[in-house]
Amino acid sequence: MEPVNILIVKMSSLGDVVQTMPVVHDLMCQFPHAKVDWVVEEAFAPLVQRLSGVQRVLPVAQRRWRKSRWNTATRKERQQFERGLHAQDYDAVIDFQGLIKSALQARSARLKPGGFNATYGNASDACGYEWPVKLLLQRGLPMPRRIHAVARYRLLAGMALGYQPEGAAVYSLHKPSAAAAPGVVFAHGTTRADNEWPEERWIELGLRLRAQGLRIGLPQCNDAELQRVQRIAAPLGDAADIWPRMPLPAVMDRMATSAGVIGVDSGLSHMAVALDLPHVQIFSQPRAWRAGPVGRRHQVAVGGECAPDTDAVWKAWAAVQ
Repeated sequence: MEPVNILIVKMSSLGDVVQTMPVVHDLMCQFPHAKVDWVVEEAFAPLVQRLSGVQRVLPVAQRRWRKSRWNTATRKERQQFERGLHAQDYDAVIDFQGLIKSALQARSARLKPGGFNATYGNASDACGYEWPVKLLLQRGLPMPRRIHAVARYRLLAGMALGYQPEGAAVYSLHKPSAAAAPGVVFAHGTTRADNEWPEERWIELGLRLRAQGLRIGLPQCNDAELQRVQRIAAPLGDAADIWPRMPLPAVMDRMATSAGVIGVDSGLSHMAVALDLPHVQIFSQPRAWRAGPVGRRHQVAVGGECAPDTDAVWKAWAAVQ
């Protein structure tokens, strides 16, 4: 019987949430009448709400709740979330995160008679996984040891629901229709020090783009990133555009109207892939096989064992135009 109600549990992080989005398109192609809900961290809920095919977004605030576990307001928020989660019975609940915290959310969702919950049955290289999840949920599905993150998410859904994912990943995001602006976004920010690209190379790249008459968009979301973009912007003069801090949907909208994105392995880079923009993704360690863009000529990865030099990134940018 075709599943009617499906729950996706994928709470964080930004890049992982974005890379899970093609699952929704796959599900709607396979089961056009399905109703898909999604449990996600509150910071990323506005992005998931933009996905065609998602009926309900259930924001969870585990990161914030942990800091005030016994606070009255926190208890009320948790109760409200649980009421929303239990308001629907599901044919299938799939934990795409593979961690104990996500498996517990999937386990707490209500199932229809004959419904089931599922997650990964084993770890894959360079992917987060905690083995007790296969004991917490009913079905632990076997995964290849080495697989791209997007393919892993799509495969998990296909194995759980009995179909084979086919074709390129499709991100069914509602996007602004404004024409592209003559600017390139530098997605420089990352929470991992080993993902960073040296500032002097960002500056050198920016100078080359400025010589072509392009402006440089510099998003920032905290004081450390603001200081970095100020140092990058200084040599670029009026070609640099330091963005104010803004919610993720606003960042996505502004990025969507750019001429393209050059960025490190980060959530904003994965957003560039989802927006189908010309994109060069810079890797300073060997993870491109797992997280880099695939299947599109105008989106490429560069680097790997060590940070690429400016010439390598410049050549890659020329190739995606």
